Amino acid sequence: MQSITEIKSLRSQIKAWRQAGLSIALVPTMGNLHQGHFSLVEKAKTLADKVVVSIFVNPMQFGKNEDLDSYPRTLNEDKQGLADLGTDIVFTPSVETIYPNGLGEQSFVDVPGVSMGYCGGSRPGHFKGVATVVTKLFNLVQPDFACFGEKDYQQLQVIKTMTRDLSIPVEIVGVPTCREISGLAMSSRNGYLSDEQKDTAKVLFATLNNTAAALKKGNDDIAALEAAAKAQLEAAGLKPDYYAIADRSTLKAATAADKQLVILAAAYLGSVRLIDNLQVELD
Repeated sequence: MQSITEIKSLRSQIKAWRQAGLSIALVPTMGNLHQGHFSLVEKAKTLADKVVVSIFVNPMQFGKNEDLDSYPRTLNEDKQGLADLGTDIVFTPSVETIYPNGLGEQSFVDVPGVSMGYCGGSRPGHFKGVATVVTKLFNLVQPDFACFGEKDYQQLQVIKTMTRDLSIPVEIVGVPTCREISGLAMSSRNGYLSDEQKDTAKVLFATLNNTAAALKKGNDDIAALEAAAKAQLEAAGLKPDYYAIADRSTLKAATAADKQLVILAAAYLGSVRLIDNLQVELD
């Protein structure tokens, strides 16, 4: 596995692969890798001849009072895990490499509509940061495929929309959420949770499943279902940020006529913000 930090070296290798007629898949990450990330790499390996994984804690997608400085960085362990999977390149640029003029002077990509509300509402500017860095990585790696986890469902839809709107020739592949045995969605931020909190956190996925079951039984009172779910989370000791039933592709609030749904949830447990979702298909 090659470990590359500079754009020139990366472009040189990409050019050589392209001249050899090889296909490329990209897995963008912020590091602190877990089985969820590794499942993205495994999927990427089935799609393309070569796999590039980027590790970059992107300051543009963190808000003023968020955990940029404390975000877990485990580069040596990450590299070992990626090497074991047969990753071809791990690209670990510095902030100066990605944003040479600083964030204040940086051009950016904004994706209206689908980025509004939910995490976009709770974290202003977050998806601008995500869309900008992903566009930059697409330009650097020029992949045929890019793999993203379905756990960050709104992010996945933002990137799909951006790719379509800007005619970027990359196929975006969503990969199902990896879960702990308890059902808790794997996340780099789970490391902030105590064992007791992890036990409490499993109620988030349980609540999503309860809502899905009610929808499948024909309950189409969306507002009542959302309110009941929030009450269930609060009773367990979580503080809901949002809990919403939405159309799966537009992320607009669901109506009784919609059949392809996604339930989107975010809640605080102590200072840790958990997010999860569940897709539901109605007959």
